[in-house]
Amino acid sequence: MDTKDPPTLLDLAIRCLLRNEHAAIQALEEIPRELFIPLFTAAFAGRHKNTLTAMVKVWPFTCLHIGVLSVQEPQRELLKAMVESLQFLPVSNSAARSPKLRILDLRQDAGCKTVCPEITTKSTICFHSCTYSEHSILKTEDQESLSSSNSEAQPSKLAMELLVDLSLDGTLRESDFFALLLNKVEQSLGSLHLCCRDLQINNLCECRHALSHLDLKCVDHLAVDQASLSEVTTLLSHVIQLDRLSLSKITCRSLNGRTFRSFITQLRRMDHLKELNLSSFCLTDHLENVLRVLPAGLDFLYLPFCGLSYSDFKFLSECPQANHLKLLNISNNPMYWEDCEPFYYLLQNVSGTLQHLAINHCLLTDSTISVLIPALTRCSQLRVLSFSSNPITMPMLMRILELLTPLKELKYVIYPIPVHCYGRWHFQGSLDRQKLADVQTQLKLMLQEAERCDMNWITYSD
Repeated sequence: MDTKDPPTLLDLAIRCLLRNEHAAIQALEEIPRELFIPLFTAAFAGRHKNTLTAMVKVWPFTCLHIGVLSVQEPQRELLKAMVESLQFLPVSNSAARSPKLRILDLRQDAGCKTVCPEITTKSTICFHSCTYSEHSILKTEDQESLSSSNSEAQPSKLAMELLVDLSLDGTLRESDFFALLLNKVEQSLGSLHLCCRDLQINNLCECRHALSHLDLKCVDHLAVDQASLSEVTTLLSHVIQLDRLSLSKITCRSLNGRTFRSFITQLRRMDHLKELNLSSFCLTDHLENVLRVLPAGLDFLYLPFCGLSYSDFKFLSECPQANHLKLLNISNNPMYWEDCEPFYYLLQNVSGTLQHLAINHCLLTDSTISVLIPALTRCSQLRVLSFSSNPITMPMLMRILELLTPLKELKYVIYPIPVHCYGRWHFQGSLDRQKLADVQTQLKLMLQEAERCDMNWITYSD
């Protein structure tokens, strides 16, 4: 039986209107502005390009956010059309509906509504307005007010903001979109501020020209893949405030030299950082230098392929920066040492907050896991545990399952294939598929007996 709510009269009216594109565009001059939001949502979902173009030109609110709307490949053409529709000159025809749009936000954000609540004020208000750039609408608006108070002439251009997330990955699709944005900025003759909040860069040395067109003060999420540490440091010097920093495949000749010290100096400025991702960034015996300059209470910490040593784990278990983690990923850092107490204490410290733990490819043995289990069972908020590709035996795997089933929040466990399933451990060609099938059957039965059918135990065999 279909439990989906039947369409409302408003839904039916909007569907009917969108079937006649000409009528929909003509109606924009007459319909109450409250109907713009549901009409926009329906037009975007139905990919009514011309209707969207017309709506942007007469949008009756200060801001327009993509927010929760899905943006797949077909919708990217809609985003381009919306950018092209931006109007910088005030409408001279008094009969036409006067557009109020000043901020177009093309970012996907599950917590962002189509328009922000309006506040009675003389200023243009949007909860997502740019804050740090000198070219932000909040700062240029003050200049506009000053100019209008000295002259009765209407401003020739309207200050506007275009909020985007950008990926400079060298693909033709992203390059074309970025070129469109820059062309629109050029057409505005300085009245349009391009505000990039989430910036992803692949191969930094090839993106220097593109970066010269961006105001890095706007960026709060920065990801860089493939670069030298000196290039990253230079980039960070132009950033004002970061919430999230991701660095992958970063090369550095020496962790004892000037370049690394300059990098640490820039990190010290990141006093609002909540997420740090350092992947394939060799930090052996130097994790302390990185973490100790960051604010206490990071939420997300990714350190895969970082060559972490015993002393690094010891510092990690003691530092306040890692005391309230929600996510910890230390995969692909082999733990050769017999003493795993630092990792045990780390798990104990975050037992009240940790929701996601990834310890794949760490060479964890039965003896190591047996030390960690008491701390793991205290992680009451744990939702995802991934410890694949570790040399664990079947008896230990069964013991882990028995001890973790009381964790009611734990829903997903990615477990390692037990060593007895291989002719030679972790050589894919030596995997016995029948033995693996027997393991999966046994674990499924154990979950049923524990009445934890809501807990998913999966593994990777390819």
